[in-house]
Amino acid sequence: MSGLEVVHRIDSYPTHKINGLGVRAGRPYPLGATLVPGGVNFAVFSDTATSMSVVLYRRGEAEPHVELEYPEEFRTGSIFSMTVFGLDHENIEYGFRADGPFDPVRGHRFDPRRVLADPYARLVAGRDVWGTTPDRSDNYQYRSRVGLDDFDWGADTPPRIPTEDLVVYEAHVRGFTQHPSSATLAPGTFAGLREKIPYLKRLGVNCVELMPIFEFDECDNPRSNPVTGEPLVNFWGYNTLSFMAPKAGYAATGRWGMQADEFRTLVKDLHAAGIEVVLDVVFNHTAEGNEQGPTISFRGLDNATYYMLTPEGYYYNFSGTGNTVNCNHPVVREFVLACLRHWVADFHVDGFRFDLAAILSRDEDGTPLPNPPLLELLAFDPVLRESKLIAEAWDAAGLYEVGRFPAYGRWSEWNGKYRDAVRKFLKGDSGTVSELAARVIGSPDLYAGRGANASINFLTAHDGFTLADMVSYNDKHNEANGEGNGDGANDNNSWNCGAEGPTDDPGINALRLRQMKNALAILLTSQGVPMLLAGDEFARTQQGNNNTYCQDNELSWLDWSLEESNAELLEFTRGLIALRSAHLVLRATDHPDGTTPPGDELPDISWHGREIGQPDWSDDSRLLAVLRSGLGDSDCVYTAMNSHWEAADLALPQLPGGLVWHLAVDTSAPAPQDLYRPGLEPELENPYRYLVGPRSVVVLVGRPPAQS
Repeated sequence: MSGLEVVHRIDSYPTHKINGLGVRAGRPYPLGATLVPGGVNFAVFSDTATSMSVVLYRRGEAEPHVELEYPEEFRTGSIFSMTVFGLDHENIEYGFRADGPFDPVRGHRFDPRRVLADPYARLVAGRDVWGTTPDRSDNYQYRSRVGLDDFDWGADTPPRIPTEDLVVYEAHVRGFTQHPSSATLAPGTFAGLREKIPYLKRLGVNCVELMPIFEFDECDNPRSNPVTGEPLVNFWGYNTLSFMAPKAGYAATGRWGMQADEFRTLVKDLHAAGIEVVLDVVFNHTAEGNEQGPTISFRGLDNATYYMLTPEGYYYNFSGTGNTVNCNHPVVREFVLACLRHWVADFHVDGFRFDLAAILSRDEDGTPLPNPPLLELLAFDPVLRESKLIAEAWDAAGLYEVGRFPAYGRWSEWNGKYRDAVRKFLKGDSGTVSELAARVIGSPDLYAGRGANASINFLTAHDGFTLADMVSYNDKHNEANGEGNGDGANDNNSWNCGAEGPTDDPGINALRLRQMKNALAILLTSQGVPMLLAGDEFARTQQGNNNTYCQDNELSWLDWSLEESNAELLEFTRGLIALRSAHLVLRATDHPDGTTPPGDELPDISWHGREIGQPDWSDDSRLLAVLRSGLGDSDCVYTAMNSHWEAADLALPQLPGGLVWHLAVDTSAPAPQDLYRPGLEPELENPYRYLVGPRSVVVLVGRPPAQS
């Protein structure tokens, strides 16, 4: 049977005519706009709507071309579906008009005056070029488009990097290359980021975690910079308009509607370079806000289903942004799953980081659930089987589930307790050594039974100080955000090393550099999965602003000239990543317990202080050394962490099997003696003792002695 005969055997002919177009009852699944033989199938869910229409526009035209009301016989349960024939699918835009009760107390907010975006839209028009002023008088600003699936993936396959081997790099698509110093042909775009793949390879990271790339409106911020008067934006993108559509403003080709293929090309090339792609996804709230917010899609289609509502019909606000998605409603669960499957199957992404993921564990009234259906569904979905699932295990209403997030053997967590403990130790706080010990071995107090991979270790992220600012500011400086410096976190656990902000004092600047090296050395020798903030490897600064969500300027853009001016820190970071890659014991998935495996001479872990086997756990202690051993005692790494302002002379534990200590890292030494690449570490002159400098970290590795 020929392909043409197959097409003719499919029911690809209209049975009805509405407003001059041939139509027939459509298929209720998949939801959204789907190409079918001869036409486009439009399927949309609404449990309470009394009528529904699909509204068609010619691409770029202000007024609808035609509106087609779904006949009653085209409704299957709660889904309206219709196949429309003869459409030029590449040159139409569409939306829905839903009628029904307006009864906010019962959760219904239907408004037939509104044209609504399709929650399942694969492309969205209206924000095609970053920063263009939207026409707020337009009744339908964010227009759904039909997505195509004709990209040639070639032989692309996921890298499938084991979780324990990941080094995650969190980046903002626009901020990564928008600065003129990036020297990219398409700054601020997926294509621009693609130009930087060789840099990422040289750095050694193997997983890029992208801040939100789902379509959002960067111009929805009403505030202005109080100093310059310039309008502020929603730079970070945590105000999703469409959960299946890549942001057109992040694409050099967005004005031509090619943003999906541009992003696919980025993913394909990252995979070719051995780098995975994790997306930061925001399923806890939408851009529709509270009762005063705009009606874009969910609110007008089925408000009572999609949002958590109080008994009076108001929006629960566990997200801090005005509304909360009703994630554990069966229909919404299916929506979230469909979105994630779409990004895995159609864009080949490797995993997801879930913003304010504690919300995903709440019931419809906000009660935390012991076994949240959504989290279980995602953990065991066959399409997502190999996807990394990472939770930001807290929300804006105080639900803090770090160490208690329902994991189902699949979920990892941003370990906020790791960040806080290591920061406190680095700045010399008392009473920090005991907790530091737990954090650097994968937080067994939090993740017993789940393993070290459950812990995503980080010291900095988009939300908070950069690494350079963490050692340069005691206090946040967010005045440019227009909120009177009241926004952003106050508990930064930072230390300015003696001066607030930039200084010409060489002693302070040397201490700051050493403190950054200390932070990176601890992070990259800790069990668990390390995450770096883009630009920290060459000391990017936000000038003390710890909440740059609204800053589309040099506060948020990476200044690539720092790659040269801070080359010492960059080379140090590259060397630490190589060190981690060279030692399986640093990436061990099981929490060590101090036992000695059969046939070995060393326990899997031992703790030390100034003397062998005598760590100081007192509140006054600011020194801790740890020896990890694995692979039959052949992989031995000793890390000494000293946050005291005085040096410490340490007795070194002895190694079995003819191994001797070699120096890998000493943050108190001048470059290039601060770090030696794997295989090039010099043998210690004194194998029995080592002087750890003030506020310094030392890493020693066991290797056979050099042949004379």
